[in-house]
Amino acid sequence: MEDETTLPVGTADLFDLRGRVAIVTGASSGLGGRFAAVLADAGADLVVGARRADRLQALADTVNDRSERTQAVWEAGDITDQDTVDRLVARAVDEFGRLDIVVNNAGISRVLPALDDTVEDFSAEIRTNLIAPFSMCQAAARAMLENPDGSGGSIINIGSVLGFVGGGRLRAAGYAAAKGGLHNLTRELASQWARKGIRVNAIAPGWFESEMTADMFGTDSGRAFIDGNTPMGRRGRQGELDGALLFLASGSSSYVTGQVVAVDGGWTAI
Repeated sequence: MEDETTLPVGTADLFDLRGRVAIVTGASSGLGGRFAAVLADAGADLVVGARRADRLQALADTVNDRSERTQAVWEAGDITDQDTVDRLVARAVDEFGRLDIVVNNAGISRVLPALDDTVEDFSAEIRTNLIAPFSMCQAAARAMLENPDGSGGSIINIGSVLGFVGGGRLRAAGYAAAKGGLHNLTRELASQWARKGIRVNAIAPGWFESEMTADMFGTDSGRAFIDGNTPMGRRGRQGELDGALLFLASGSSSYVTGQVVAVDGGWTAI
Protein backbone atom coordinates (compact mmCIF):
# COMPACT_ATOMS: atom_id res chain seq x y z
CA MET A 1 0.00 0.00 0.00
CA GLU A 2 1.31 3.44 -0.92
CA ASP A 3 2.31 5.79 1.86
CA GLU A 4 -0.51 8.33 2.00
CA THR A 5 1.70 10.77 3.89
CA THR A 6 3.87 11.35 0.79
CA LEU A 7 3.81 14.99 -0.14
CA PRO A 8 1.75 15.67 -3.28
CA VAL A 9 3.27 16.88 -6.52
CA GLY A 10 3.15 20.66 -6.75
CA THR A 11 0.07 21.91 -8.52
CA ALA A 12 2.27 23.67 -11.06
CA ASP A 13 3.42 20.24 -12.25
CA LEU A 14 0.00 18.63 -12.56
CA PHE A 15 -0.40 19.51 -16.23
CA ASP A 16 3.29 19.49 -17.17
CA LEU A 17 3.78 17.88 -20.60
CA ARG A 18 7.50 18.51 -21.02
CA GLY A 19 9.16 15.59 -22.76
CA ARG A 20 5.85 14.40 -24.20
CA VAL A 21 4.93 14.19 -27.87
CA ALA A 22 1.41 14.83 -29.16
CA ILE A 23 -0.48 14.45 -32.43
CA VAL A 24 -3.47 16.71 -33.05
CA THR A 25 -5.67 16.02 -36.07
CA GLY A 26 -7.94 18.61 -37.62
CA ALA A 27 -5.49 21.24 -36.41
CA SER A 28 -5.80 23.73 -39.25
CA SER A 29 -8.63 25.72 -37.65
CA GLY A 30 -11.08 26.04 -34.79
CA LEU A 31 -10.82 23.78 -31.78
CA GLY A 32 -7.92 21.77 -33.24
CA GLY A 33 -5.67 24.79 -33.53
CA ARG A 34 -6.47 25.75 -29.96
CA PHE A 35 -5.80 22.21 -28.71
CA ALA A 36 -2.38 22.23 -30.37
CA ALA A 37 -1.43 25.59 -28.88
CA VAL A 38 -2.51 24.55 -25.38
CA LEU A 39 -0.51 21.31 -25.49
CA ALA A 40 2.55 23.20 -26.73
CA ASP A 41 2.20 25.76 -23.94
CA ALA A 42 2.22 22.87 -21.47
CA GLY A 43 5.52 21.67 -22.94
CA ALA A 44 4.59 19.01 -25.50
CA ASP A 45 6.25 18.65 -28.88
CA LEU A 46 3.68 18.47 -31.67
CA VAL A 47 2.79 16.84 -34.94
CA VAL A 48 -0.24 18.64 -36.35
CA GLY A 49 -2.34 17.26 -39.18
CA ALA A 50 -5.16 18.44 -41.44
CA ARG A 51 -5.83 18.86 -45.15
CA ARG A 52 -4.75 22.50 -45.52
CA ALA A 53 -0.97 22.64 -45.61
CA ASP A 54 -0.73 26.44 -45.53
CA ARG A 55 -2.65 26.67 -42.26
CA LEU A 56 -0.63 23.86 -40.69
CA GLN A 57 2.58 25.61 -41.66
CA ALA A 58 1.35 28.84 -40.08
CA LEU A 59 0.35 27.02 -36.89
CA ALA A 60 3.69 25.24 -36.62
CA ASP A 61 5.55 28.50 -37.23
CA THR A 62 3.55 30.23 -34.49
CA VAL A 63 4.29 27.48 -31.98
CA ASN A 64 7.97 27.40 -32.87
CA ASP A 65 8.33 31.18 -32.72
CA ARG A 66 6.60 31.37 -29.35
CA SER A 67 8.53 28.73 -27.49
CA GLU A 68 12.13 27.66 -27.22
CA ARG A 69 11.31 24.45 -25.36
CA THR A 70 8.80 22.89 -27.76
CA GLN A 71 8.84 22.07 -31.45
CA ALA A 72 5.97 21.63 -33.90
CA VAL A 73 6.02 19.88 -37.26
CA TRP A 74 3.15 19.16 -39.63
CA GLU A 75 1.80 16.58 -42.06
CA ALA A 76 -0.98 17.44 -44.51
CA GLY A 77 -3.49 14.88 -45.71
CA ASP A 78 -7.00 13.45 -45.48
CA ILE A 79 -7.49 11.60 -42.19
CA THR A 80 -9.72 9.04 -43.93
CA ASP A 81 -6.65 7.92 -45.90
CA GLN A 82 -4.67 5.26 -44.02
CA ASP A 83 -1.45 6.67 -45.49
CA THR A 84 -2.12 10.00 -43.76
CA VAL A 85 -2.65 8.25 -40.41
CA ASP A 86 0.55 6.25 -40.83
CA ARG A 87 2.54 9.34 -41.82
CA LEU A 88 1.37 11.29 -38.76
CA VAL A 89 2.41 8.52 -36.38
CA ALA A 90 5.68 7.86 -38.19
CA ARG A 91 6.53 11.58 -38.14
CA ALA A 92 6.10 11.70 -34.36
CA VAL A 93 8.34 8.68 -33.82
CA ASP A 94 10.95 9.70 -36.41
CA GLU A 95 11.10 13.33 -35.31
CA PHE A 96 10.83 12.95 -31.53
CA GLY A 97 11.43 9.27 -30.78
CA ARG A 98 8.07 8.56 -29.16
CA LEU A 99 4.33 9.22 -29.07
CA ASP A 100 2.46 10.02 -25.84
CA ILE A 101 -0.73 11.90 -26.69
CA VAL A 102 -3.22 11.84 -29.54
CA VAL A 103 -6.13 14.26 -29.92
CA ASN A 104 -8.56 12.85 -32.46
CA ASN A 105 -10.21 16.11 -33.46
CA ALA A 106 -10.69 15.95 -37.25
CA GLY A 107 -14.31 15.72 -38.30
CA ILE A 108 -17.09 16.92 -40.57
CA SER A 109 -20.71 17.83 -39.95
CA ARG A 110 -23.74 17.99 -42.24
CA VAL A 111 -27.19 19.32 -41.37
CA LEU A 112 -30.15 17.96 -43.33
CA PRO A 113 -33.29 15.90 -42.70
CA ALA A 114 -32.60 12.17 -42.51
CA LEU A 115 -35.24 11.54 -45.19
CA ASP A 116 -33.23 13.70 -47.61
CA ASP A 117 -29.86 12.05 -46.86
CA THR A 118 -28.17 9.45 -49.02
CA VAL A 119 -26.52 6.28 -47.83
CA GLU A 120 -23.34 7.32 -49.61
CA ASP A 121 -23.10 10.69 -47.84
CA PHE A 122 -24.10 9.18 -44.50
CA SER A 123 -21.37 6.57 -44.92
CA ALA A 124 -18.79 9.25 -45.74
CA GLU A 125 -19.62 11.08 -42.52
CA ILE A 126 -19.26 7.85 -40.51
CA ARG A 127 -15.94 7.22 -42.20
CA THR A 128 -14.54 10.63 -41.25
CA ASN A 129 -15.99 10.89 -37.74
CA LEU A 130 -15.74 7.29 -36.55
CA ILE A 131 -13.69 4.98 -38.76
CA ALA A 132 -10.79 7.42 -39.20
CA PRO A 133 -10.50 8.01 -35.43
CA PHE A 134 -10.41 4.24 -34.89
CA SER A 135 -7.60 3.99 -37.42
CA MET A 136 -5.67 6.72 -35.63
CA CYS A 137 -6.28 5.12 -32.21
CA GLN A 138 -5.00 1.80 -33.50
CA ALA A 139 -1.87 3.20 -35.14
CA ALA A 140 -1.14 5.43 -32.14
CA ALA A 141 -1.56 2.60 -29.64
CA ARG A 142 0.95 0.47 -31.53
CA ALA A 143 3.47 3.32 -31.38
CA MET A 144 2.77 4.04 -27.70
CA LEU A 145 3.51 0.43 -26.81
CA GLU A 146 7.00 0.98 -28.22
CA ASN A 147 7.80 4.04 -26.08
CA PRO A 148 11.31 3.53 -24.67
CA ASP A 149 10.23 4.05 -21.05
CA GLY A 150 7.14 1.85 -21.30
CA SER A 151 4.92 4.76 -20.27
CA GLY A 152 2.04 4.01 -22.64
CA GLY A 153 0.03 7.07 -23.55
CA SER A 154 -3.22 9.02 -23.60
CA ILE A 155 -5.71 9.11 -26.47
CA ILE A 156 -8.36 11.83 -26.40
CA ASN A 157 -11.25 11.53 -28.85
CA ILE A 158 -13.28 14.64 -29.51
CA GLY A 159 -16.92 13.63 -29.30
CA SER A 160 -19.96 15.85 -29.00
CA VAL A 161 -23.08 16.46 -26.98
CA LEU A 162 -24.81 14.88 -29.98
CA GLY A 163 -23.07 11.66 -29.03
CA PHE A 164 -25.30 11.65 -25.92
CA VAL A 165 -28.58 13.10 -27.19
CA GLY A 166 -30.43 13.63 -30.43
CA GLY A 167 -30.13 16.86 -32.32
CA GLY A 168 -33.88 17.37 -32.72
CA ARG A 169 -34.40 20.24 -35.13
CA LEU A 170 -30.65 20.31 -35.86
CA ARG A 171 -31.14 17.28 -38.12
CA ALA A 172 -27.68 15.74 -38.05
CA ALA A 173 -28.24 11.97 -38.21
CA GLY A 174 -24.81 11.07 -39.58
CA TYR A 175 -22.94 13.26 -37.12
CA ALA A 176 -24.97 12.07 -34.12
CA ALA A 177 -24.55 8.42 -35.11
CA ALA A 178 -20.80 8.81 -35.56
CA LYS A 179 -20.25 10.67 -32.29
CA GLY A 180 -22.37 8.19 -30.37
CA GLY A 181 -20.24 5.44 -31.86
CA LEU A 182 -17.06 7.33 -31.00
CA HIS A 183 -18.11 7.63 -27.36
CA ASN A 184 -18.64 3.90 -27.04
CA LEU A 185 -15.51 3.14 -29.06
CA THR A 186 -13.68 5.21 -26.45
CA ARG A 187 -15.01 2.96 -23.69
CA GLU A 188 -14.23 -0.22 -25.58
CA LEU A 189 -10.65 0.69 -26.45
CA ALA A 190 -10.09 1.91 -22.90
CA SER A 191 -11.18 -1.46 -21.54
CA GLN A 192 -8.97 -3.36 -24.00
CA TRP A 193 -5.83 -1.27 -23.52
CA ALA A 194 -5.97 -0.27 -19.85
CA ARG A 195 -3.47 -2.92 -18.75
CA LYS A 196 -1.16 -1.90 -21.56
CA GLY A 197 -0.81 1.58 -20.04
CA ILE A 198 -2.83 3.32 -22.75
CA ARG A 199 -5.70 5.48 -21.51
CA VAL A 200 -8.54 6.36 -23.88
CA ASN A 201 -10.98 9.12 -22.99
CA ALA A 202 -13.11 11.66 -24.82
CA ILE A 203 -14.24 15.25 -24.53
CA ALA A 204 -17.79 16.06 -25.61
CA PRO A 205 -17.98 19.80 -26.29
CA GLY A 206 -21.22 21.68 -26.28
CA TRP A 207 -21.63 24.72 -28.53
CA PHE A 208 -18.37 26.52 -29.24
CA GLU A 209 -17.81 28.89 -32.13
CA SER A 210 -15.67 27.28 -34.82
CA GLU A 211 -15.52 26.80 -38.57
CA MET A 212 -17.82 23.78 -38.23
CA THR A 213 -20.47 25.67 -36.26
CA ALA A 214 -20.30 28.90 -38.27
CA ASP A 215 -23.74 28.42 -39.81
CA MET A 216 -25.41 28.06 -36.41
CA PHE A 217 -23.68 31.10 -34.95
CA GLY A 218 -24.21 33.09 -38.13
CA THR A 219 -27.94 33.63 -37.61
CA ASP A 220 -30.01 35.21 -34.86
CA SER A 221 -32.20 32.12 -34.67
CA GLY A 222 -29.18 29.82 -34.35
CA ARG A 223 -27.65 31.85 -31.54
CA ALA A 224 -31.01 32.08 -29.78
CA PHE A 225 -31.45 28.31 -30.05
CA ILE A 226 -28.04 27.65 -28.49
CA ASP A 227 -28.29 30.24 -25.73
CA GLY A 228 -31.91 29.42 -24.95
CA ASN A 229 -31.37 25.68 -24.65
CA THR A 230 -28.11 25.73 -22.70
CA PRO A 231 -28.75 25.82 -18.94
CA MET A 232 -25.90 28.29 -18.45
CA GLY A 233 -27.58 30.53 -21.03
CA ARG A 234 -24.60 30.95 -23.34
CA ARG A 235 -22.25 29.25 -25.76
CA GLY A 236 -18.79 28.04 -24.71
CA ARG A 237 -15.98 30.59 -24.55
CA GLN A 238 -12.50 30.24 -25.93
CA GLY A 239 -10.35 28.43 -23.40
CA GLU A 240 -13.16 26.56 -21.66
CA LEU A 241 -12.00 23.25 -23.13
CA ASP A 242 -8.37 23.78 -22.09
CA GLY A 243 -8.72 22.35 -18.60
CA ALA A 244 -10.40 19.13 -19.73
CA LEU A 245 -7.79 18.68 -22.46
CA LEU A 246 -4.83 19.13 -20.13
CA PHE A 247 -6.41 16.93 -17.46
CA LEU A 248 -6.84 14.02 -19.86
CA ALA A 249 -3.51 14.53 -21.64
CA SER A 250 -1.40 14.72 -18.49
CA GLY A 251 -0.52 12.49 -15.59
CA SER A 252 -3.11 14.25 -13.44
CA SER A 253 -5.67 11.81 -14.92
CA SER A 254 -3.45 8.74 -14.56
CA TYR A 255 -6.34 6.72 -13.03
CA VAL A 256 -8.96 7.88 -15.54
CA THR A 257 -9.86 5.89 -18.64
CA GLY A 258 -12.99 5.13 -20.63
CA GLN A 259 -14.65 8.43 -19.70
CA VAL A 260 -16.49 10.95 -21.86
CA VAL A 261 -16.23 14.40 -20.28
CA ALA A 262 -19.01 16.74 -21.33
CA VAL A 263 -18.03 20.41 -21.41
CA ASP A 264 -21.38 21.78 -22.47
CA GLY A 265 -22.81 24.36 -20.08
CA GLY A 266 -25.33 21.77 -18.94
CA TRP A 267 -26.72 20.87 -22.39
CA THR A 268 -26.78 17.12 -21.63
CA ALA A 269 -28.04 17.57 -18.06
CA ILE A 270 -31.62 18.18 -19.18
